Amino acid sequence: MSDTAPRPQGDYRAAVVEGGLAMSAGMTPRVDGRLTVTGVVGLDIALSAAQEAAGLAARNAVTAIAVELGGAPGRIRRLLRMTVYVACADGFHELSKVADGASAGLRAVLPDAALPVRSAIGVRSLPGGAPVEVELTAAVDGNGAPSQAPFGTRP
Repeated sequence: MSDTAPRPQGDYRAAVVEGGLAMSAGMTPRVDGRLTVTGVVGLDIALSAAQEAAGLAARNAVTAIAVELGGAPGRIRRLLRMTVYVACADGFHELSKVADGASAGLRAVLPDAALPVRSAIGVRSLPGGAPVEVELTAAVDGNGAPSQAPFGTRP
């Protein structure tokens, strides 16, 4: 797992921590700020490639939360909810199989945090042409890192 949070692609935070909960922004399959794959699942992208992309996006969500926790993924007690958005062709119905790739990505980096409940939602398009986007909510120990920006200020 990287120790650098994925850089937001707009005016928002990659993750927030408050009151024992952590939430990531929607994460796409990026490495060093660049999408590793673009296109529409079931049209340009095969199921196996979509699963790999979902795994990377899920790992990026965990990284965003861990960085907000001061670089301490061990403070993630339990994964609670994951939403997997899939940019897919009309008639593509294997959304849950794509989301299985995201679940595998979570197991790879947090084997003891248990899998969350999840939703897999087909959409027409995602930011930058990404085939998948993953949001994650987790129960965590404590609040965010000491450098977390106070309410009403921008990071």
